[in-house]
Amino acid sequence: MKILIVGGVAGGASAAARLRRLSEDNEITIFERGDHISYANCGLPYYVGGVIEDGEDLLLQTPESFYARFHVQVRLRHEVISVLPDKKQVLVRDLQKRTEYLEEYDALLLSPGANPINPFGENAVTLRTVEDAFSLRALCENGQMERALVIGGGFIGLEAAENLIACGIKVTLAEKMNHVMPNMDREMTHLIEKKLKKMGVDLRIGCGVKELRRGEAILDSGEKLSCDLAVCAIGTHPCTDFLKSSGIAMTERGAIQVDSRLRTSLPDVYAVGDAIAIPHKVTGKTTNIPLAGPANRQGRLAADAIMGRKVTYTGAQGAAILKLDDMTVASAGASESQLKAANIPYTKSYTHSLPHAGYYPGGRMMSVKLLFSPDGSQVLGAQIVGYEGVDKAIDLFSTAISREMSVFDLAELELSYAPPFSSAKAPVNIAGYVASNIAEGLHEVFYSSDIPELDPNTDLLVDIRTQSEYDKGTIPGAILLPLDEIRARCNELPRDKNLYIFCRIGQRGYYGYRQLKLLGFEHVKNLSGGFMSYMEAQD
Repeated sequence: MKILIVGGVAGGASAAARLRRLSEDNEITIFERGDHISYANCGLPYYVGGVIEDGEDLLLQTPESFYARFHVQVRLRHEVISVLPDKKQVLVRDLQKRTEYLEEYDALLLSPGANPINPFGENAVTLRTVEDAFSLRALCENGQMERALVIGGGFIGLEAAENLIACGIKVTLAEKMNHVMPNMDREMTHLIEKKLKKMGVDLRIGCGVKELRRGEAILDSGEKLSCDLAVCAIGTHPCTDFLKSSGIAMTERGAIQVDSRLRTSLPDVYAVGDAIAIPHKVTGKTTNIPLAGPANRQGRLAADAIMGRKVTYTGAQGAAILKLDDMTVASAGASESQLKAANIPYTKSYTHSLPHAGYYPGGRMMSVKLLFSPDGSQVLGAQIVGYEGVDKAIDLFSTAISREMSVFDLAELELSYAPPFSSAKAPVNIAGYVASNIAEGLHEVFYSSDIPELDPNTDLLVDIRTQSEYDKGTIPGAILLPLDEIRARCNELPRDKNLYIFCRIGQRGYYGYRQLKLLGFEHVKNLSGGFMSYMEAQD
């Protein structure tokens, strides 16, 4: 069988290697329009900042090494410019010789990737390819770049900002939405924005860039900013223009539609990677998830499908993680905004946990938002902002989401424990315990966002921390009744008001909630995540 692959990097290269492992008989050719078949595109920002010193470390394979190991022909700087499905041919342009030719196929795998969106043309650089990284690092090292503007506050934008700062460049970051990290919910991004400001980033939230000239940017607000360098990181779009005349089914945004075997609407044509539309594992909605992890898995599965093996691709959830200085930010599954858009019922909880035993030195709190079905039967999403241990926790949540586990399953997970590494009740267990209590009706909660709506005539905030904690700061309007004094002093509380109690992180609040309920107080709720969640949401 003659198999042609359009595009290398994650999806295409993974498929080619898998195809060869399944058969020595196939003739496999990869067409790559760029200069490299396989490179670590997720490592590009860290090359710019000098964390990765040698650019050669970004290059995972060369055509020669790939051929030696997998007997796959790689044609660099060869661009497939159209697909002719009736003839089972592709039209290829040799970018070096500036010639075109036809190539026949028995099976065709499309892995064309995505291009960065850049409405500013040559006035802004992007960070998508090895060449982009080499060029940006050279600009940073020439000593003439003092101030940079990063446009976009997603993964690439934040990584670019961090690494430009590492180069000694002052950074302004403009994000058009009302918060950075659009894949996360607003209240979970306050800590990220505070970290950016602490790092020295001049942060402009809810403000896009209207116009960009050499040396100057004009924001939507009309403000003018001087900048020696602009990095555009506002997203990508599927690189599928070459398919428009092929008749292949695509979404309105130009993503290739595939079925559960990663087949397109054209016979013997498959597609993987950043250019395809796939179902979201939680919402079921068709989406485009341009991440390396899903692309690699799709490449492997598409190879299996081409070879006639049983394949069922069920989609992806977009699990992702980001390093920001010493902070770690991660998410898995659906966000609250995505669940609302999909009309999926849910509830939520906030917890704060140390990454290891509290008595072992060095741990810092991680803040966890867990989204789950109201009855607790399914974990729907998780978002974490913290430091050590975030990667471990988010991977456990991601596994739970992929396997459609319940919050009760999270509570029952048996995880490794030693004081330097975790707690007997790991952060994921704690989130499961809290969510289980909410789902079973043993714990009624309210959220920081509810506080402005409370009515002093009918609602009473009760701080159940200690006197010393209360004296250092509390929620405006709250009275103090320490947890250990509730039984003796509960008659001081009005029974004709709704009691909204809180502690530092929610645990003591739960104890207080249970006491008050058992003492006959009917209208009691505990602040999910406690005073810490309240303070994190303050600007």
